[in-house]
Amino acid sequence: MKKTLILYTGGTLGMRRSASGYVPDAHLESALQRLLEDTVDQLPQVDFQTLEPLLDSADMQPQDWYRIAAEIRDNYNHYTGFVVLHGTDTMAYTASALSFALQGLDKPVLVTGSQIPLREMRSDAYNNLIAALLLSKSEDIKEVCLYFSGKLLRGNRAVKVSSGSLDAFASPNYPSLGEVGIQVSVDPNVLLDPVNSPQFQTPESADGKVVLVKLFPGISPLFLSKLVEYRPRGLVIETYGTGNAPTNNTAFTAQLKTAAEAGIICVAVSQCLENQVDLGKYATGSALLRSGVVSGLDMTSIACFAKLNHLLAMRYPADEIKVLMGTSLCGECTPLYR
Repeated sequence: MKKTLILYTGGTLGMRRSASGYVPDAHLESALQRLLEDTVDQLPQVDFQTLEPLLDSADMQPQDWYRIAAEIRDNYNHYTGFVVLHGTDTMAYTASALSFALQGLDKPVLVTGSQIPLREMRSDAYNNLIAALLLSKSEDIKEVCLYFSGKLLRGNRAVKVSSGSLDAFASPNYPSLGEVGIQVSVDPNVLLDPVNSPQFQTPESADGKVVLVKLFPGISPLFLSKLVEYRPRGLVIETYGTGNAPTNNTAFTAQLKTAAEAGIICVAVSQCLENQVDLGKYATGSALLRSGVVSGLDMTSIACFAKLNHLLAMRYPADEIKVLMGTSLCGECTPLYR
């Protein structure tokens, strides 16, 4: 018998109106039960669990990622699938983080939500929830996915591309895993291959102390020096194009070298949605490489942030982390091609 656990974390799907705007509503379960009454024979059995406190996803912190992962870990043997109801603003961060915390899944974990609350007219919540529940029955899906508006995406490949459209998410560097339209289709050729057993990792201290910085014309080395003074353990740099930075200013690359020598792991990703970082392609990228920066390949900045945070929080040795950032752990990146 198929049985799915719904974990409600907050977010637009379950929100209600208040004097100050939409806020999470703790009474979502009864509303869902009424909505699902007529479809119970087509869906898996469902248990519902509310995670306290309910959060707007803008308030999600790394410890909340691992709180969700721990619930899935602790209930793993009791269910055949999991659906996480989550706000859209940081949904891709949570989906990415869950993919690293729950490596080696042999059942589906679907993260979904909505752009319009369930209680509002024209809400997209019902269709997203029903589709996620149907997909949670699949025996082919063995990874963390993000489902939204007809698209089944790998969780660590997804990005939010619109705040005003119901079609809010895309997967720029990897094909969709499936689609839900008139038919429900999943492409087995792009799913993760199954592994021998789950490799669940939930660190005791969830914050790996990672900073995400976006390069911009005119960025001052002083700005970077202040980041280095803050002493993060990891730095994800959103570079231009294939991994380029303003290296004419030697003070800028000197700060990156100082960061690397201080033990700060610096990883370059691209501001472009498509293609990948190749630090050896241009001289400006090679300067980063010589300064100790490693390539994040075609990872989204979101997935790179979550991955680096995870590896640091798990206290992997620095040299191993540098190798693992360029290694696909759960389908989050593609080996470098020329």
